[in-house]
Amino acid sequence: MNSRQRRGVLLLCLSILCALAAVAGVITLIGDVNSKVGPEVEAYRVKADVAAYTALQPGQFERITMPERWLSENAVTDLSVVKDKIAVTDLKRGSLLQEDMVAKRPALESGQQEIAIMIDAATGVAGKITTGSLVNIFATFDDDGREKGAVAESRIIVANARVLDVGRLTPLDPKKDDNRGIGIREAVPITFALSTTDAQRVAYAESFAEHVRLALLPKNSPTVLRPGEGSYTLDEDKNK
Repeated sequence: MNSRQRRGVLLLCLSILCALAAVAGVITLIGDVNSKVGPEVEAYRVKADVAAYTALQPGQFERITMPERWLSENAVTDLSVVKDKIAVTDLKRGSLLQEDMVAKRPALESGQQEIAIMIDAATGVAGKITTGSLVNIFATFDDDGREKGAVAESRIIVANARVLDVGRLTPLDPKKDDNRGIGIREAVPITFALSTTDAQRVAYAESFAEHVRLALLPKNSPTVLRPGEGSYTLDEDKNK
């Protein structure tokens, strides 16, 4: 073997060593990345904004994969958890779905039924009444068109009504000849869980009362009405 052949063999050996070194470096780098990132798992991301207290559907979320070590403990990895659930806060597009973002919708108790009415957004809701809230439902009645001797009064037609659902703010177009609609431009559909009798009271008030308003009660603090507290007329103050 002459000197030129020896140089060729030497260069070939050096090339092989360099290639082995490069492969070893890549393997080491991959192992280092894997040790820092770890295996990937499935999670779910919000596809579009979802309003608070809206019933959730699987189609509102998209599946993604991400390193397990970067996933929070309460991240949703099984989309079946949203079945029969509502959003407890506004869900923003691109947000990772977390278990504390959803909750069960309040269920009807035995003897109850759902009834929904439109409530003036400005005077009846003001953004503070949410699913699960307890409210007193007030109705005010004018003396016009009522039986002789009737006076204008305010009544608590249902005490401690439980809110099942709060809908979206809805623009209204009241009829010009509907005096009760004048001034009301936006309303929110509120669904209650009520007994048959209370549902009838609410339906009557929505049809014939001048206004229907809600009064939010403190959490776990229902109203206890004393005699005479269920209704009010201006004459009661005049006679004091």
